[in-house]
Amino acid sequence: MDDPTTLYASGEEAITRVIEVEDDDSPRCTTDDDYERYYDIQRTMDAIITGDYKRIALQFPDELLHDSVPIFRLLKDKLGPSRDLYVLADTSYGSCCVDEVAAQHVEADAMVHYGHACMSQTSRLPVVYVFGRRSIDIDDCIAQFSDIIKAADHQSRKILLRTDVRYSHVANDILAAIKKALPECDVFGRTVPLFTRPNDETSPQANTHPRDVEFDTILFVGSESLTLTNLLMTNAHCQVYSYDPKAKTAKLESVRSNRLLMRRYAVVQRARDADVFGILVGTLGVASYLPLISRLRSLLARYHKKSYTITVGKLNPAKLGNFLEIECFVLVACPENSLVEAKEFLRPIITPYELEIALQDEPQWIGEYELDFGKLAPEESVETNKTQEHASDDEQDRPLFSLVTGQYRQAKRYGVQSENIGNDTGAAGDPSALVLRNQNNAVSVLPDSAAGRFLQSRTYRGLETRVGEDAPSVLEQGRSGIARGYQDDHR
Repeated sequence: MDDPTTLYASGEEAITRVIEVEDDDSPRCTTDDDYERYYDIQRTMDAIITGDYKRIALQFPDELLHDSVPIFRLLKDKLGPSRDLYVLADTSYGSCCVDEVAAQHVEADAMVHYGHACMSQTSRLPVVYVFGRRSIDIDDCIAQFSDIIKAADHQSRKILLRTDVRYSHVANDILAAIKKALPECDVFGRTVPLFTRPNDETSPQANTHPRDVEFDTILFVGSESLTLTNLLMTNAHCQVYSYDPKAKTAKLESVRSNRLLMRRYAVVQRARDADVFGILVGTLGVASYLPLISRLRSLLARYHKKSYTITVGKLNPAKLGNFLEIECFVLVACPENSLVEAKEFLRPIITPYELEIALQDEPQWIGEYELDFGKLAPEESVETNKTQEHASDDEQDRPLFSLVTGQYRQAKRYGVQSENIGNDTGAAGDPSALVLRNQNNAVSVLPDSAAGRFLQSRTYRGLETRVGEDAPSVLEQGRSGIARGYQDDHR
């Protein structure tokens, strides 16, 4: 008798497979003193005791999971048995966001977030941020920034200093040194809070540079990251210089702004040709994400666009490829996860700000860009909505010119009720909306559904009942094993 294991795969290879995790270049801690100094164990413990928190969730990104057990043990020994600690990993969305949903599973009343953070305002739990203490040569940083500013073609007067959060422990020292090196310039900085509460006035979003100051130069301390990319996108009018503490090099980054904006402008043009949108939920921890989703729904409905709200966790082309009826996706996520290069995706992925531009009759984009929820335009008044809706109804037959295809197209209009079912206007009045309901030849009208329309246009519509029409198939041995490695040869 043949060995039964030859008929299927044991799955051992998938279980024992080593997953490569990108190293974040953080220093390796070997002793308890190293952990206490680098991860601010004493400050974390003081915040927990001061707030009298009993159940605390510790959130780690993948690249710091190797330090989670030593940190857990240090905090547990210092806090005692009266407080429960839980280690969170594998976040539903970006690891830079505070995963309040996972913390609710253990009924935590506070969180400690380790590693890089986008500093988005939370809505439920107080958060202690531990960024780590990256090393940096402050003298070299100041010297290179001073040389590059003095050698610049334009005369900088208003300078904003921004640092990666992992260098926030030396941000004040760098700011004082730059002010001393450039006395002729006004230099401002940003203080990153280490502890935040929900709806706190001193939230990360409010703790920024003065609103009434117009900067012409931004100095960024940190390596290539999404933080730097967003800084370039939202400050295209400024000269942006970066200093990489690891490579000890400073360079002008503003030349990348135009290329980034042009790519986003091309995505906006593709969004203008779309009639069916998918609102992707990319965060559950950023405050005000629910009002923004509601606002996007009403905005799309006002322009007679069809919208679906979808939550798929971390994005990948395979997940979004299941929604073929959707022509464009709108991602609601934190600023650092909002920009998605959709080269591998079948449909374009835009931000809420880009959607507002795409829906304008005559889009006007002067290079300004916004990724923050709180800074998006508020909901217009009811009277303004009615005026825009009537104006849109009067021009519903006007063809639209597509800059992508170079041709005119007729936009579909969802949510428009037809007075006569034989009328060609409106989704419910489309003659093609009549579908066969059952085998008794009963006919029904297809509802105002983009998915239903797409299904009717497909050749294959899934499993169909064809009783008496097809001959029975011959039973054959199928594949066996696990999904990652099916076995096709059987003995």
